[in-house]
Amino acid sequence: MRYPGRLDEALAAWLDGKGQTLRVGAAALRARYAGHGTSQGIDLAAYMAARLPAAFAANARVLAEVARLMPNFSPSSLRDVGAGPGTAGWAALDQWPGIGNIEQVETSAAFRTLAAKLNAESGIDALRDARVVSGDLRSPDRTSVDLVLASYVLVELPEREAVTAAANLWRETNGVLVLVEPGTPPGFARLKAVRKHLLAVGARLVGPCTHDAPCPLIENDWCHFKVRLQRSRAHLHAKEARVPFEDEAFAWLAFARTPVKRDDARIIAPPSQNKVGVTLRLCTDGRIQSTLVASRDKPQYKRARKLAWGDTYSPG
Repeated sequence: MRYPGRLDEALAAWLDGKGQTLRVGAAALRARYAGHGTSQGIDLAAYMAARLPAAFAANARVLAEVARLMPNFSPSSLRDVGAGPGTAGWAALDQWPGIGNIEQVETSAAFRTLAAKLNAESGIDALRDARVVSGDLRSPDRTSVDLVLASYVLVELPEREAVTAAANLWRETNGVLVLVEPGTPPGFARLKAVRKHLLAVGARLVGPCTHDAPCPLIENDWCHFKVRLQRSRAHLHAKEARVPFEDEAFAWLAFARTPVKRDDARIIAPPSQNKVGVTLRLCTDGRIQSTLVASRDKPQYKRARKLAWGDTYSPG
């Protein structure tokens, strides 16, 4: 996995010499997030080595799906709220290199300083010219932009405040609002509440849902997906890991100002395959169902075998 421009080199240079403290910092970071703590005051080096790669991979996966569902969407302006070092915006630039106007909104002065440094060394004009400003999800009266991103930040708010914050972000959105959260019950609970509210005020759902009906998932079940990423040497060192890859669980929502053509269903669990066929757990038309694509139906079976958790599905 590579970041756009010269961000890989800029990040490696910034991390150089910080290896001795990475493991301690990463352990403290895991404990903080496990206890649903915020990102305030975290060890920046540990975050950049241990969390940034997974956050980037999740955002890249989500934005690629938004681009697939909205092939004519070509944003020129972007606001990344709760930007941290700029992770979600990097993924957006990777997907839409034509973005020229970028604003990174962040409460932490340390993250703002780091974002400005990486922007300057990125080799990307839009990042070199980006505005790094102090603010948060509650900041009022911001101008509207084409693409608004809020990644891994709603979970730091109580559920009711998360809905209000998302409503504010929607008012800032000319084109598309993308929300990415941890693939955990608290992360999903906030997105589920946001979904209900924004649909009620006229937002057009892009995904992952393929319908506008009430979410059919009941208590103790939550919608989430996973992306696999290769670990760098710094990532392995920070996590004291031996396995060369990591699976990041994430949940997401995207809303647009214009209608979006969606597929019939989305696969919300790993497909199960045996000699009889492939069983897909699907969310469709406001209900959850399991569909068996029989091996005797060779064309459909061949297609189903290639499908993965998070893909969309249309029979026929």
